[in-house]
Amino acid sequence: MKFTKMHGIGNDYVYVNCFQETVEDPGKVAKFVSDRHFGIGSDGLILIKPSDKADFEMDMYNSDGSQGAMCGNGIRCVAKYVYDKGLTDKTSISIDTRSGIKYLELTVEDGKTKLVKVNMGAPGLVAAKIPVISDKEQVISEPIMVDGKEYKITAVSMGNPHAVTYIDDVKGLKIEDIGPKFEHHECFPDRVNTEFVKVLDENTVEMRVWERGAGETLACGTGACAVAVASILNGYTKDEVTVKLLGGDLKIYWDKKENLVYMTGPATIVFDGEITL
Repeated sequence: MKFTKMHGIGNDYVYVNCFQETVEDPGKVAKFVSDRHFGIGSDGLILIKPSDKADFEMDMYNSDGSQGAMCGNGIRCVAKYVYDKGLTDKTSISIDTRSGIKYLELTVEDGKTKLVKVNMGAPGLVAAKIPVISDKEQVISEPIMVDGKEYKITAVSMGNPHAVTYIDDVKGLKIEDIGPKFEHHECFPDRVNTEFVKVLDENTVEMRVWERGAGETLACGTGACAVAVASILNGYTKDEVTVKLLGGDLKIYWDKKENLVYMTGPATIVFDGEITL
């Protein structure tokens, strides 16, 4: 199987061009290639497929083999892949995902994609649809008990479920201890991605993320979008936010008039390779 290793500010996946390759058991393959000791090493597997609804389809799998709905960093890498490797010459493309069709604008320099702006769609705020179990229609700064401690969470869907909570010390957080307890909490029937956030100023926040099915990653694009939406809803920031993640920064803008979230960031090819499964 030929593949390309790519990352969006450190959120790395193995990408396979399914115009040329066939992956029989993608969940099993995702677990194998993601292993950082015995495989290639990644946060998961992303298959780039033909689509009869959009220019391309993105089919993603987490490192534990579970299928994901959407990955903001991953979809930027798909855009770079299809342009830089000549699958398209368009700088405005559409990509079908399990959470709907996303529309992307590419900034190209010297024939290569430098930045990708993604229309991530409307944020989901209805608790039952995220889903999060609550007696409120929306969960905005609502208390939750996790491991004997009260946290206040804001729940947002960006095609996948997110719980955003604000803390004083992001860097010193023992995320490997608390992250799984959020992920598997009874309030989240489909598990949840959890963002731990510190507000730096009205334009900037920093976050760490525990992704369901993958653990801590260096970056999460949908998580950054959820954090921006939550920060605006809670009155912490303006409508355009720089989200600082372990792997780098993403620019997030929530156009509240159109109710659309836009994410802008880089995508990087690490290497191409071939592996026997």
